[in-house]
Amino acid sequence: MLKKLFVRVLYCVAVIFCFEGSHIAFAGYDYIDITNPFLRKIPVAVSYFKTFSGNFAERKTAQEASDLFSSTLEFTGYFKMLDRAAFLEDAHSSGTTASNIKFYNWTSIGAELLITGAILENANRLEMELRLYDTFKCKLIVGKKYKSRLGDQRRIVRRFCSEIIEHLTGNRGIFDSRIAFVSTGSGHKEIYICDFDGYNPKRFTFNKNITLSPAWSSDGRCLAFTSYLRGHPDLYIKNLTQKSGTIVAKKGINITPAWVPNRFELAATFSFSGDQEIYMLTGKGKITKRLTINKGIDSSPSWSPDGRKMAFVSKRHGTPQIYIKDVGSGHVSRLTYQGRYNTEPAWSPKGDKIAYSGMCKGEINIFVISVDGRNLMRLTESSYDNESPSWSPDGSLILFSSTRKGTAGIYVMTAYGTDQRRLLSMPGEQTNPAWSANIYR
Repeated sequence: MLKKLFVRVLYCVAVIFCFEGSHIAFAGYDYIDITNPFLRKIPVAVSYFKTFSGNFAERKTAQEASDLFSSTLEFTGYFKMLDRAAFLEDAHSSGTTASNIKFYNWTSIGAELLITGAILENANRLEMELRLYDTFKCKLIVGKKYKSRLGDQRRIVRRFCSEIIEHLTGNRGIFDSRIAFVSTGSGHKEIYICDFDGYNPKRFTFNKNITLSPAWSSDGRCLAFTSYLRGHPDLYIKNLTQKSGTIVAKKGINITPAWVPNRFELAATFSFSGDQEIYMLTGKGKITKRLTINKGIDSSPSWSPDGRKMAFVSKRHGTPQIYIKDVGSGHVSRLTYQGRYNTEPAWSPKGDKIAYSGMCKGEINIFVISVDGRNLMRLTESSYDNESPSWSPDGSLILFSSTRKGTAGIYVMTAYGTDQRRLLSMPGEQTNPAWSANIYR
C-alpha cells in the first residue's frame, strides 16, 4: 500500500510540474550560457530509438544511432547522460510523440531533457525522425525528419545535435568542424585531419619529412603549414579539395601561418630580412605587408575574430611574451607579464580571451587571459607539458597537446579547464592541433 501511495504522489507531483509549475522546474536554463564557468550539466535521457520493421539490421542501426547521440552530446560538456538502466519506460513499446510520452517517468529519474527517435530502413534509404523534449514543460523543443542514404546515421545525428545546440545556446555548436594535427604514426611528422570528435582520422600530407603548424582558412577549404620537404622550412598553402597549392620559399625560415578571419589572406613568420618578423600574404603566397619591425624575434601570429588585431610572440624585452598589435593604428601593447616564457597565442572566437602556452617552474601549461590583461587563469596542471591550444569554433572547448601519458597526444577540455580527456588514440605522437571553423558540406 505504501509503495502504491508513493507512486501516486510521485505521479501527482510530476503532473503539477508539467502543467502548473514548469516555469519553476525549468527556470535557469531556457538556453545554455556557455560563458558560465560554473555551468551545471543538464541531465539528458536518450532512449533507444524505435524501429518500424523490427528487423535485425534496423534494430542495429537504431541502437548505434542512440549510442552515437549520447556520445556526441556528451562531448560538448553541456550534458550529463543518464544511464539507460535507470529508465522506467521502454522506448520500443512507448510512443515518441508528446501525447504518448509519460513525462513523469522521465522527471522521476532526473531527466530534464529527453531525446526520442524512430528509424526506417527501406531498400537503400534511411529515414530518421528525431525529437527533443523538455520533460518538465512536457513539450517538444525541436523535431526533425531526415531522409538519406543507408549508413548516413552519423551525419544525421550530427545535424540534429546542431539543431539541439542552436535551440539551447543560440549557436550551431561544433559538429560541422574538423581538426588538423601532426602525427608521427607513419615514421615522419605528417598532417592528419579528423572530425571534431576524433573520428575518421586521415593522412593529409605524404612528405616523408618534418611537417608542422597546420592552419585552417576561415572557409575550411585551405590549409597552410610548414614543411621541410625540400630540406628547409618552407610555407605551403594547399586547397583541400583541388589538391592545388603554393609554396613560399624565402631565404631562412617560413613558419607559423595564421589566416585572417573571413579573408583570403594570412600572416606568417619569415627571416629573409635577417630577423624573424611577421608578414602579411595573399592566399596565393604573395607577401604584401610587413606587420612587425623590431630587433628581436617576432612570431606566432593569431588574429582577433574581426581581423583588426593580431596577437603574437616577441622577445623584444628579453623573454618570449605575448603582445597585441592594432593593425590599423600600428599600436603594440604587451599582454603577458607573469612567467618568463609565454608562447603560442590563440585568440578565442568570441574575441574576449587569448589562450597560450606558458612555462612555470619548468612545466608548460595552458593559460587563458582576457585581452585587456586581466583574469589570468591556468587551465592545466601537470608535471608534463601541455601546449598548442586551439579553440573550438563556438569558443566552448580548447584542444591542446599533452605528454601526460608519456607520449604526446591531442586532448580536449572546456574553455574553463574542466572535463579534460584524450581526443583520439593513434600510433606515434600527436601534436600541433588546429580546430577549423564549422565547414558545411
